[in-house]
Amino acid sequence: MAGRTVDVLLASTALVLLAVPLLLIVVLIRLTSPGPAVFRQRRVGRDRRPFTMYKFRTMRVGADDRAQRDLVARELAGENTLVNGTCKISGDPRVTRVGELLRRTSLDELPQLVNVLRGDMALVGPRPCLVWEAEMFPPACAPRFTVRPGLTGLWQVSGRSTIGTAEMLALDVVYVRARGLRTDVRILIRTVPSMLTRDGAR
Repeated sequence: MAGRTVDVLLASTALVLLAVPLLLIVVLIRLTSPGPAVFRQRRVGRDRRPFTMYKFRTMRVGADDRAQRDLVARELAGENTLVNGTCKISGDPRVTRVGELLRRTSLDELPQLVNVLRGDMALVGPRPCLVWEAEMFPPACAPRFTVRPGLTGLWQVSGRSTIGTAEMLALDVVYVRARGLRTDVRILIRTVPSMLTRDGAR
């Protein structure tokens, strides 16, 4: 309960302090690309319960995800998909110019503070995966679904886009086994410089 209380207090404070920047991002997205500023997507949370996650939209409306599905499948099969220092789709045509900036600075994740308030997510935890991703994950990664997914986590501060899906899942399990207030504080402290330096972000 203490962890949940801290999550609510910090998320509420962040939303108040960031109100103006959040509004500016909304305006920027709407002015530069047709479609809503906030993107809603079904993700898998604790105990594999689906929930609606919020992000700033970084892609064009109606973007196809077949390339992403193929990439994840190849990574889980053991293929090394690292190209030009990233495991993300290189030069992804689906991403808008503003979206690219938001992704590199992780600002696209900020609407998930609302998910933290709603109880869908925690500030720190495994990455909230897509429904189809969860169906592909091996049984060994099951512990990641015993906790709330996080706004940030061990994967984000350990290399992010330079780390493939299989390694990300391994880090999720490591986090679950070592989780605690001290671990969460360390990850939160490492998140800020990781955002500022765009470490591993794509």
